Amino acid sequence: MNAIRSVVRGIGSYLPEKVVTNAELSRRLDTSDEWIVQRTGICQRHVAADGQATSALARIAAERALADAGLGADAIDLIVLATATPDQTFPATAATVQAELGIVRGAAFDLQAVCSGFVFALATADAHLRTGMFKRALVIGAETFSRILDWEDRTTCVLFGDGAGAMVIEAVPADEAGARGVVTTHLRSDGRHRFKLYVDGGPSSTQTVGHLRMEGREVFRHAVGMITDVIEDAFAATGESAESIDWFVPHQANRRIIDASAQKLNIAPEKVVTTVDRHGNTSAASIPLALDVARKDGRIKDGDLVLLEAMGGGFTWASALVRW
Repeated sequence: MNAIRSVVRGIGSYLPEKVVTNAELSRRLDTSDEWIVQRTGICQRHVAADGQATSALARIAAERALADAGLGADAIDLIVLATATPDQTFPATAATVQAELGIVRGAAFDLQAVCSGFVFALATADAHLRTGMFKRALVIGAETFSRILDWEDRTTCVLFGDGAGAMVIEAVPADEAGARGVVTTHLRSDGRHRFKLYVDGGPSSTQTVGHLRMEGREVFRHAVGMITDVIEDAFAATGESAESIDWFVPHQANRRIIDASAQKLNIAPEKVVTTVDRHGNTSAASIPLALDVARKDGRIKDGDLVLLEAMGGGFTWASALVRW
């Protein structure tokens, strides 16, 4: 049986229209644009409109990814949607997106790994495609973190925003795919750190949605080491290196974490894709948002080797190498 590679066919993203700048936040919080930019690199974030659910953002991103791939929704038989802010406790937000796209076959389910969600979802979809169970997948990261923020807590509300990104991947025989496709993925979790970044509510604990809580210094302290860990695993598994990759697309959480990680790994600054300044931390949506920007502006080209990484609540952390 011929081996299968999961090849990227299209990418798309969506940011809500409403923009909240640092200056706007500084008018109602004890903070300033200078303080936020210096510590995070964030200048603004997008916030979903009233009544605009996570599924609405995800659907638009998915439609744009399908258009980029030149495919209709009927070509998709798997949707893996990474989100920590689903429309409802159940059904899965992926099922809502599936219905709104008019897809009536295959499977659709959510995956929850917080900020690492997109890489976890990509690894999951890749594994399903390589078994031959499905042919084409929509991998989506979508969040409305504005709904779980305490807007009086300046240490967290300035960091996060809403958005969605989607990727279409297709199962292709390895002899046709060549070097293209998902090369390797590496996933990690350590639940001992779960209360360093968490939401203080849930159906079975408080029967409420709750608010995001974070020990910022602890998250920063662990982030660079964890990110380095899974990237070194990716390099060891493939023989690639900081020199051989074309682009580094990290989770867009904090500019200081991005810069420190790239420096520790000896990744040249000009290879790093950074979009955190324009949309803040959009959790599972941040990597596909950054990928879409870099693909559309011509940086990421066919044949390029792209390194993805993320770290999020749980703690979870993950990496992926993808040949475009």
